[in-house]
Amino acid sequence: MKRFSFVLLISFSLLLASCAPQSREGVDLDQFAGYWFQGKAEINVFDLQQSRYGEVREGNAVMIFVTEDFSRRKQVKLDDPAGVGADARKVLKLNMTREFVTGVYPYHTMLSVFTPVNDETNSYKLAASVTEWCGQAFTQMNWKNSKYKIQSFSYFESEGDQELTIEAQAEDELFNLIRINPDLIAEGDARLIPSLIYQRFSHVEMNDYRAKISKSDLGDNTSELVVFYPTLNRSLKIQYKAFFPFEILAWEEIQIKGNGDQEVTKAVRKKLELSDYWNKNEKLFEPLRKDLGL
Repeated sequence: MKRFSFVLLISFSLLLASCAPQSREGVDLDQFAGYWFQGKAEINVFDLQQSRYGEVREGNAVMIFVTEDFSRRKQVKLDDPAGVGADARKVLKLNMTREFVTGVYPYHTMLSVFTPVNDETNSYKLAASVTEWCGQAFTQMNWKNSKYKIQSFSYFESEGDQELTIEAQAEDELFNLIRINPDLIAEGDARLIPSLIYQRFSHVEMNDYRAKISKSDLGDNTSELVVFYPTLNRSLKIQYKAFFPFEILAWEEIQIKGNGDQEVTKAVRKKLELSDYWNKNEKLFEPLRKDLGL
């Protein structure tokens, strides 16, 4: 009986191990921790030229990168990481905002991406919102059982409220993978879920699409990642420093319309700062926004 219990325990342990995500290769965890575990976030402010309704709008984009303790099961930030054992995971979180004006009314977008640092698996969770005077829309994607469970809400009748599943990688996580190690991104053909903000702006069907991924050396220790979707006639280009911590320098979206016209959105970084900004929420800290160019 004892031998049977021992064999059962070993079998169960092996089963758990086989179900657990594999550790990422090529990630120098000591180097990563030295920069990202300082108790600060990296704030990147960009000059934004957003193409919308056939015109280019001036605005600001902000990318905030920070590490957090995350629940793999509940897929939320943990209040007590030490008390949940193996459920706790380190993630690199991206919060990305865009602010610009179309005529008399403003647009505000926000994207959040939670990407595991150690586990060789897709980002656990993505969420995106678009708010403007006409209404608001929200999408959330949760990686469960090797596919994304997606909930999407919109004020447009044609989109309405949707629930669906897609088994593919999300384009939006590419920013985080660059920051962890660009080598984690394979070149060649892929199936990707296009940017959640792009989907809201273009109203394309929520689905995965064939994409071609490539990288190139631009010189001056700078590299570029290019994602091209043939069926969407859309490209995403991300420029980044070719050495750790692989800072994002600029990004560009190019959409070729049916009549051959191009719509181009560009963002070029103008400021980077490490800050524990969550501890600076009193009025006396408001001048720091001006220092950031906001």
